[in-house]
Formats: sequence, structure tokens, C-alpha cells
Amino acid sequence: MEIILLQRVEKLGHIGDVVNVKPGFARNFLLPQKKALRATEENKKRFETQRAQIEANNLKLKEEAQKIAGKVDGLKIVLIRQASETGILFGSVSGRDVAEGVTKAGFTVDRRQVVLDKPIKTLGLHPVRVALHPEVVVSVTANVAKSEDEAAMQEKAGGFVAKTDDDDTPDLDKLLAEAAEATDEAKTEE
Repeated sequence: MEIILLQRVEKLGHIGDVVNVKPGFARNFLLPQKKALRATEENKKRFETQRAQIEANNLKLKEEAQKIAGKVDGLKIVLIRQASETGILFGSVSGRDVAEGVTKAGFTVDRRQVVLDKPIKTLGLHPVRVALHPEVVVSVTANVAKSEDEAAMQEKAGGFVAKTDDDDTPDLDKLLAEAAEATDEAKTEE
């Protein structure tokens, strides 16, 4: 199906491009979201008469997004979730969760603006892209932790910090040393 793009669509084209896409993609995504028009002769003529206005509106929205981008870029949000001792979440962090965190920080972001390549399923610091405009994308860091204290520790350490209580969890270096000793003893006995 041929369509005329009304705004830039990643990996597809820019405003005014006539592109060929699968009918389902056009019907279910591009047309309902007002990102494109069917490429009929009537729509092509109407688009050409309104092209300057559409591009001016796009430029205005892009400039507004760039002003906000300076404030949002590099923003760090804390998301508190339940997780196992190994740092694997019970569930995952979705685009909606990140959007809510950014909104709590004072910037209105819709969940559709959050670009997650895959859901976040572990504790730690995760970079997340936020598309404020199709041509303006910023990076936000999602600090996923079990508590506010753990989030602060992860912030300082630069990633997931496993608890090492001598009472509960054995020290990794101690375990490695014991394993090396056991293998040395086994070799000397042979």
C-alpha cells in the first residue's frame, strides 16, 4: 500500500515521502495515528497545497522538543521493584513505568514516546531512549532497585550492587580461594 508520510517515521522516511508499506502497518498504525495518508491522487494534491503548513508545524514542534531535550537528556529516575537476591526482577519494567518516572520528575512523557528495545528484567542502571519528537531523541537512565538506599548505592557504584552480608551471603573472594585450595589438595593427593 502506498502512503504519504505526514511526519518522520524511523526507518521509513521523512515528511512528504511516498513509501510502500504493508497494508496492516498502514491500517493499524500509520493511518490511525495520523502519521500518514493514503497515496491517492486527491490526497497527493491536498498534501502539496498544505505541505508548507505541515512542515512549519513540524518545525515548531521540533524546536519545542529540543528546548525540553536539554533538560530531560541525562535525567536519572529511580524505579523501585521486587527482585531476587541475584538481581532478577519479579516481572519487568516497561515503557509505561519509565514514562511515569519521567513524569514524576516533572516532564510530561507518554508511554509511546519511551523506546525500549527489550523489557528491563534486572536490577541496575539501564539507559532508555525517549523520543520527544520523531527527530529529537534523548537518553534517560532508569535506576531499578529494591529500595531507595539500594538505588543510591547503585548510583555511586555505577550498576547493580549485590549484598554481601557475612551472615547471609558468603564472600565471593573467600569462595574462590576455598575452591582453589580444594583443587590444589586434590592434585597433591593424586
